Amino acid sequence: MQKRADLIVAVVFAGFASVYLVAGSPLALAVFGIQTVLIRRRVWWLAALQVVTAYAAVLLFGTSVGILGFAAGALLLTGPRLLALPVVAGAVLLGPLDPAISAVLIAMVTYGLTTMIDRFEDVRAARLSVAMRVVAEERLAIAAELNDKLGRALRTIGESARAGVPDVDTTRASLAEARNAAASFRAVSLTPEITTAKAMLTAQGVHAEVRIGHDEPLGPAGALLAAVLRASVVEIVRRRTAETCLIETFAEEGTVRLRVTDASARVAGDEWLGDLPRQVEAAGGALTVGLDGDARLTVEAVLPAQRPAARPASDHGLSTTLLAAVAIGFSIKLLLLAGTWWPAVPLAVIIVMQLRSLHGRHMVALSVMAVLTFAPIPIFGQDWLGVSGFLIGPLLLAFPWAVALPLAGAVVAVTAICGWLLGLPVALAVNNPISVVVTGLVIYGLGRLAQLTAELRDSAAALARTALVEERLRAARDLHDLLGHSLAAILLKCELARRLDAERARQELDDVLVMTERAMADLRSVSGDGSGLSLAAEAESARSVLKAAGVEVELDLGHPPLGEAAETTLGVVLREAVTNVLRHSSARHVAIVTRERDGEVWLSVSNDEARAGRGRRGSAGIGNLTMRLAALEGRLETSLEDGWFELTARLPAPG
Repeated sequence: MQKRADLIVAVVFAGFASVYLVAGSPLALAVFGIQTVLIRRRVWWLAALQVVTAYAAVLLFGTSVGILGFAAGALLLTGPRLLALPVVAGAVLLGPLDPAISAVLIAMVTYGLTTMIDRFEDVRAARLSVAMRVVAEERLAIAAELNDKLGRALRTIGESARAGVPDVDTTRASLAEARNAAASFRAVSLTPEITTAKAMLTAQGVHAEVRIGHDEPLGPAGALLAAVLRASVVEIVRRRTAETCLIETFAEEGTVRLRVTDASARVAGDEWLGDLPRQVEAAGGALTVGLDGDARLTVEAVLPAQRPAARPASDHGLSTTLLAAVAIGFSIKLLLLAGTWWPAVPLAVIIVMQLRSLHGRHMVALSVMAVLTFAPIPIFGQDWLGVSGFLIGPLLLAFPWAVALPLAGAVVAVTAICGWLLGLPVALAVNNPISVVVTGLVIYGLGRLAQLTAELRDSAAALARTALVEERLRAARDLHDLLGHSLAAILLKCELARRLDAERARQELDDVLVMTERAMADLRSVSGDGSGLSLAAEAESARSVLKAAGVEVELDLGHPPLGEAAETTLGVVLREAVTNVLRHSSARHVAIVTRERDGEVWLSVSNDEARAGRGRRGSAGIGNLTMRLAALEGRLETSLEDGWFELTARLPAPG
């Protein structure tokens, strides 16, 4: 975008300079070159050189004093702005009023366009800082929310353990709170759920096509739509008849819509949705299941969308002010040449339509301007020919280049033909089309720079929204993978301590104290203020938890030293794997093995007594781990064979 903005300004300057070059001023090229350099280098000596060059063109080559506008603009950009006044005064003293007005207009446009470049760069530079500020604010909000509930609960659990009392109820409530918070954080975005759904369908041999038409974050609507998508995909996989599946989202009229179409279904039913229709209805939406015209089963959920954030204001003010000044200055010149005030009425209408057409495509305004551009020519003669430039600018802004360039060329051609029909001298007949092109370029430059700045502001807002979503998803993953596991392990220890004699219970409660401290560290990590995990420490902790659950553990660690990111990621994988062993199996034996093999570090967790039909593929935990490993160019593999379930994580070996 920056190069496009610079190019637009350079083209406008070239248009201005070409008028004086055609008029026979060889120094016009030097003036153009200096002004182009001033876009990037605002140094006083360049401004001084511009003043000397412009005055040399006027005094030595008889160039119109309008070229002094470049010198005044250079002084406005680099030195004390009051120095521009003597230059403008010199233009008034050295030449007629008409070119003196041109000098003022050129100075204003030069200063305005270059200033807009500065604003463009400011917006671009602020994008990352805006995103970082949003993340910091969201992190503070997450920390406040979690510390208020889970932090207080963990302290209560630790105090009870010191007193020799296993606080099972508080631990169970805290685990539920952590899971609910993770679901809430994840609910702001539907896109990760769509990614997981597509991966799940592809793994089952279903061709999945995704068309995303909504903006993140979705807010509360995201949780319900994610639940509907999960239920739909699970049903498709369960039927095992689907060959293709289309997942679509739409944002329209304050609502967000999810549509899942199973191209292989031939019957409709909604029993598998459970309570979701009632939940969607309670949230102000609707959930329907039916067959479309091609007998395909379609699940469609519509919910009120979160009120979109206000679009950042774009720099309309500067571009509008400059355009109004150029239009008014041009009108004054035309009225002075015509020697009558009658053209002021259509000119005022054109200026209003011009300002209206600066942003967006307004066909009525364009039509009115087209009529007022050519209809008055028989009345006002050659003085009216320059008005065509006010039509070229909006045409270039409103239409694609393939349409706009032929239209602009037609306007210039009609202007030239009108000049020939009016019997203008050759020099004037050539100068008029050039002036029309320059005026059109000025208007286009002002409008396009404003559009680019608005686009950049929108992209900055989108980047901030994406950063917010990513931060909440990170918190959700950490709650699930880190704190959730710690609380589950504490609950297991507390349950065990409650069933043992005092001496053995004391040993288990000592472990609870250690786990509580680690859970507090996990809580700090979730809120963005924690250090990485140790794979070896996590392996010992996993062995302790599994042993407490009556599971025989084989631990064989043969991995090389790893970086903090790899240690933390594999530590999280191990936590999730152990949690899944306890939750989804009746395992009696678990093997935890790490190795370096074929340029990769492997972590393998396998268990017996795996329950057929209770696979974990597509679960939130597996999805989280897949994303974490992918961030380090790793991958996750699962297999179920002869009652043994194995989860293997692979990462590139160090170095």
